[in-house]
Amino acid sequence: MKVSLKWLQTYFEKPLPSAEKVADALTFHAFEIDEMQNDMLDVKVLPNRAADCLSHRGIAKELAAILDVTLKADPLRTSLPNTNIVSPYLKVEIEDSKKCLRYMGAVVRGVKIGPSPEWLREAIEAVGQRSINNVVDATNYVMLNIGQPLHAFDAGKLAQKDGKYAIGVRGAKEGEKITTLTGDEHELSPYIQLITDANTDAPIALAGIKGGKAAELSARTTDLIVESANFDGTTTRRAAQALKLFTDASLRFQNRPSPELAAYGMRDVLALITDIAGGEVVGVTDVYSARREVAPTVSVSLTKINDVLGSSFSREEVENVFNRLTLPYIVADDVFTVTPPFERTDLGIAEDLVEEVGRVLGYDRVPAAELPSISKTPDQARYRGIEKMKDFLIEKGFTEISTQSFAAKGDVVLANPLDKAKPALRISLKENMKEALERAKYVAPLVLDPNQKPKLFEVGTVFPKEGEHLMIETSEPVPVIPVFTDEPGYEPQQYRLGVYHPFSLYPFIVRDIAFWVPTGTDEGLTKSLIHEHAGELLMRLDQFDRFEKDGKVSLAFRLVFQSMERTLTDEEVNGIMARVSEALKMAGFEVR
Repeated sequence: MKVSLKWLQTYFEKPLPSAEKVADALTFHAFEIDEMQNDMLDVKVLPNRAADCLSHRGIAKELAAILDVTLKADPLRTSLPNTNIVSPYLKVEIEDSKKCLRYMGAVVRGVKIGPSPEWLREAIEAVGQRSINNVVDATNYVMLNIGQPLHAFDAGKLAQKDGKYAIGVRGAKEGEKITTLTGDEHELSPYIQLITDANTDAPIALAGIKGGKAAELSARTTDLIVESANFDGTTTRRAAQALKLFTDASLRFQNRPSPELAAYGMRDVLALITDIAGGEVVGVTDVYSARREVAPTVSVSLTKINDVLGSSFSREEVENVFNRLTLPYIVADDVFTVTPPFERTDLGIAEDLVEEVGRVLGYDRVPAAELPSISKTPDQARYRGIEKMKDFLIEKGFTEISTQSFAAKGDVVLANPLDKAKPALRISLKENMKEALERAKYVAPLVLDPNQKPKLFEVGTVFPKEGEHLMIETSEPVPVIPVFTDEPGYEPQQYRLGVYHPFSLYPFIVRDIAFWVPTGTDEGLTKSLIHEHAGELLMRLDQFDRFEKDGKVSLAFRLVFQSMERTLTDEEVNGIMARVSEALKMAGFEVR
């Protein structure tokens, strides 16, 4: 979230510290700073705080608590006009209230589209936005100020029935298309939510993401329909990913701001539009089926706060934190019961309040302490036995693999599987072993002699209905696997670790070469000769054949080429092989 120090200053009577000190304050108590350029700070707001802090107001609230200063005014703590009405000029139809939690639409008549005033243009440009016109800039300003995405449609491009406009929110039809404000056409799927002109059922925007060309504002626009809504975060994120269309609006909705925020966004944007573009608000329609009448509370005791943090904060210090954060609370017997404001959707359990106390007072105030000593050493027999068994198999030429615990079928089916093709927990290791062997064929040239085949094993947990337990699986039979215990006895050989080399992300290319050499030739010399002329792209060199005939020896080698930086071409590798062949011929060998 890019914020302007000049913009933040509008929330305070006293001058704020320098940008560097503001950055330090946020870093040590709230958020890291990704970038700082003069008056602009790019604040790394994490998802748990995106609902309230992807806004100048949210960052100003944090600074007020951290610096222990008072806000001049808080736009989310001032009164709202009555919006629990239905405008005679606009109706709103929502197909699925779980995907659109709230929709507010206002009709504004008689506006004049034009350039934004200088203060507004400077404000949005200071945080990397492009000034478009006074109405669009007003919607962007309010979003950046309090965090509520907004949109304005040209009402003159929408149909009326009986003097009334109609806005619809529905899922797209399979194959339906929309052209966005940028001129890009998108083909849609039913899980993507649309804003429509409900009188004609024509799409006019991608809900929560971007407006459409069909109702775009122009210099001739005089009447507006202003949208301030709340769309489901999961639905919005899924649509944005499918369309590869990520916007400031979708970023905010996918982090689930409170539907209550929509009313504050509507109030502020209507006030700003009528101030800088003129016009008259002739009605607001508010459809809000998800309204909660009772605000939830969260409780935490002073003892729990200090136990979790390892601190010794007093009751007065904790009260001071909640006051600085302007969190309404009551306290009884050292138990604090907080009623989080609607925008603080991150405060849901006691530990959330513990974190607020710790970060505001400063984690540097938590004294360092040694971890308690272990009263009883855990039984390591089982662990050591498993490790010895693994070492035994490695000595026999096996490579250990570790695969996922998920399977297509099983006795335990997951309620929310990560992969719909594998919704169960495995009851054996066999299927994963088969898949691993199939994949191993494609990388074998990089790690194995051509005459070898992959030998794999896995030690893993399986989950049959009788109960989970540990199993071992190999790709080929092993005559005897000793049953190892922690008793003295078998000790596997010690392995010497070499220098770690990272794997390449790019494919390899394999080439074979065979040539005759006189009997008695130093065969190690031929291998060195190949290495020398194959160059740094040669990842592996193996001799896979040798036979004698008529006083000569035939040698055959496999060369594996790979780059750490790019995909090799056949022409490039052919050139290397030509150099190798020429070097072998110059040494007096006959390349076959």
